[in-house]
Amino acid sequence: MTTRILPAVGDADAARSVTTLLSQLPDAEPAAPVGDSTQLIDMLARLAGESLDELPEVVLVHERIGPVPALELIREVSLRFPAIGVVLITVDASPGLFSAAMDSGARGLATLPLSYEELANRVQAAAQWSVGVRRHLGSGGDVFTGPGGTVVTVTGAKGGVGTTVAAVQLALAAQASGHNVALVDLDLQNGDIASYLDVQFRRSIVDLAAITDISPRVLSDAVYSHSTGMSLLLAPGEGERGEEVSDRSARQIVSALRSRYEVVVIDCGSQMQGANAAAVEMADIALLVTTPDVVAVRGAKRIVRMWDRLQIRKAEETVTLVNRFNRNTEIQPPLIQKITGTRMAGTAVPAAFKELQGAVDSGRMHELDAKSTVKQALWALAGELGLVKAAAGAEGGGTFRNDRGSLGRARRRRDGDARGRGTTEGAR
Repeated sequence: MTTRILPAVGDADAARSVTTLLSQLPDAEPAAPVGDSTQLIDMLARLAGESLDELPEVVLVHERIGPVPALELIREVSLRFPAIGVVLITVDASPGLFSAAMDSGARGLATLPLSYEELANRVQAAAQWSVGVRRHLGSGGDVFTGPGGTVVTVTGAKGGVGTTVAAVQLALAAQASGHNVALVDLDLQNGDIASYLDVQFRRSIVDLAAITDISPRVLSDAVYSHSTGMSLLLAPGEGERGEEVSDRSARQIVSALRSRYEVVVIDCGSQMQGANAAAVEMADIALLVTTPDVVAVRGAKRIVRMWDRLQIRKAEETVTLVNRFNRNTEIQPPLIQKITGTRMAGTAVPAAFKELQGAVDSGRMHELDAKSTVKQALWALAGELGLVKAAAGAEGGGTFRNDRGSLGRARRRRDGDARGRGTTEGAR
């Protein structure tokens, strides 16, 4: 049996050494090394999208791979591509690291400097495990193997600009089109999704924060199945408990959701913390909501600059939505684009809060009248972002559809430019 091996090695000298040894292994088919975590995830996602059989049996992860730390990368690969055997290459062979690597999902550990015999043994063991898993999957095992769903974060330039309404309506639009959708409240101290959708549920995202292995059963216990068909992962009722959700646990939660749902919409609120910053970093689409006034636009500019300074996301990788839009205001979308340096959504949401007030006050946002211009604008935005299934024979994907799985502080490929300026106008 031929074993396909994909090395993920950022160091040039180490890459040459690994490649040389792999070329000597019998029945081995080593691929060219990838230089960082983003390239690895993108390549595996692309291969998985074609077929499970296209994935390599073994992935070698060097301890100095970046920008995502090696153990976090191993956890991500193991969760999203469980049919791959991952081997960590490291100088440290201590029991502590070995235990941490196994907890992250590695199938073996090879110590540096590499020896032919040790590398051959580790690769062979990981490959045999991979073959066994694939045999199980081929017989109908309930394990996710695809490239993962689309993750969209919705962040407010400041409080009160309509972040939650936008997140809820985007999720509803995706669900109505036939997607399997999760709506997540990562506004950990002030989350209102439960109020907007008339939900009383004791479990929240905090219940997943301390769990290192989020299985489908554990995830299903933490989410609320709404009458619309959406799955809701809510913010804690006690805002102070939001501190229990770290950036690391947020990464694991987002990865678990991505592996189970076709679309994941995350309301990040307007206050940046480690958890929602991690979500923005991992997202395929980061939507920034602002209103056409000086204070909100300044807030949007601050957030974009902060994301850039912290290497969370670049301005050009962010899509800005103008809410409560009015053609008579001095601040128009082209000016906002110039100030923030972001891409503008082609759709703007009109200033029509009276349409929303009844649904907001009653907590029945999912029953908003289909004739509402606010709903029509936000559902049009869902189509623009590629969250709505295209009709048979129509082209899908959306203007802002991107390669999935960009992970950590890394470059993301963002295809397409915002088209025009929407004439539909903005929400609360």
